[in-house]
Amino acid sequence: MQKIKIVLCGGGTAGHIMPHIALIDGLKKIFDEIHYIGSVGGMEKGIMSVMPDVIYHEIKCVKLRRSLSPKNLGIPFKLMQGVFQAKKLLKIINPAVIFSKGGYVSVPVVWAAPKDCKVFIHESDMSMGLANKLCSNRANQVLCTFSALAQKLKKGIHTGTPLRSSIYKGSKEKIFNELNLGRRKVVLVMGGSLGSKKINEVLREILNRLLVKYDIIHITGKGNIDTRYNYADYHQFEFRTDIHDVFAASDIVVTRAGSNAIFELAALKKPMLLIPLPKTQSRGDQIENSQFFSSNGLSEVLLQDDLTASKLYDSIISLDQNKQKYINNMQSMPNPDGTKRVLEIILSAITKNTKAEK
Repeated sequence: MQKIKIVLCGGGTAGHIMPHIALIDGLKKIFDEIHYIGSVGGMEKGIMSVMPDVIYHEIKCVKLRRSLSPKNLGIPFKLMQGVFQAKKLLKIINPAVIFSKGGYVSVPVVWAAPKDCKVFIHESDMSMGLANKLCSNRANQVLCTFSALAQKLKKGIHTGTPLRSSIYKGSKEKIFNELNLGRRKVVLVMGGSLGSKKINEVLREILNRLLVKYDIIHITGKGNIDTRYNYADYHQFEFRTDIHDVFAASDIVVTRAGSNAIFELAALKKPMLLIPLPKTQSRGDQIENSQFFSSNGLSEVLLQDDLTASKLYDSIISLDQNKQKYINNMQSMPNPDGTKRVLEIILSAITKNTKAEK
C-alpha cells in the first residue's frame, strides 16, 4: 500500500515555522510521512530537523527583494536552481499535499509541485506576502488568519492561524523558581525571532524607572545581550525554547506585531503593547496587524517612529493600568486558534483524493 505523504515548507522567521509545529501532532494521524523542505542555512533547520517525526531536506534559495538592487539580477537564476532541486526532491517523495507557510523558501517548492499534488498556502497577515503572492496561482486554496483577507481572495478561506499546543501548557512556577520572581508583576519584552535593536536600546534607557515597579524578562535576539545592564530584576536572554513558560509567567507583554506571536498571546489573554516593524524594514504587514488589534480593543500600539524612552515608559504604565479591559476583550474574541480548521481542510483533500482513486 502506497504511503500518504505531506511536504511542509516555509522559513526565514519563526512566524513561518511555528505554525508547522502546531500541526505536527494532527498531521501524524493523517499521513504516513511528514517531510519538511527548508533553505540551506535557514533557521528552520535548527527547529524542524530535530523533530523525530519530520524528515528534513534542504534546497538552495534566494531571498526575494522588493528594493532596486544589483543583487536582484541573480534572483531568476538562483530561483530556478531552487525549483530544479525541489522538483528532484518532490519526485522522490511523491507527496499528496504540500502545505506552505510562506517565506522565500516556499516559492521553489510550490512552483515545483506535481500536478496531482494538492497545494495549500497559509497567510498569517492582513495582506498577502510576496512569496504567497507568487505561489497563489498554484495553490488549491489560500488559508487566511484574517477573515478580511479571505473575503478578498477567490481561493481564500478563513481558518485562523495554527497555534502550538505547548503555549497552553506553560508553567509560571518554573520561571518564578528559575529567576526568583512572583512577588511583583512581570513585564516581558521581545522583538520577534530576529530581535530588535531599537526596542532593546529604548527599553534599557528606562530600566531604572521600570525596575522600581516591575520584574523584566527581555528576549533580546541573537547577539544582543548587554552585560552592562546587570540588575537583579532584569533578566536578558537571546532566545528561550520554553517561551510557553515565559508567557505564563508574564503579566503584560511588549512585542513586535508578527501575526503568529500576537495570536498566541491573544489566545493566552496576555495584554500587549505592540511595536510593529516600520515600513522601512518590512512591507507594512505588522502595522496592519497592529491596527486590527488596536481597532478591536485587543492591544495598545506604539509605532516605532514614535518610540522614545518616555513614550515607551508611559505606554507600559498605561497597558498595566488598563490590562483588564484588554483581557476582557480578548475573552470575547472568536477563538484565534486555527489548528483544528487547517487540519480539517487538509484531511478533506486527502479523503477526496482517496475516493477519486477508488
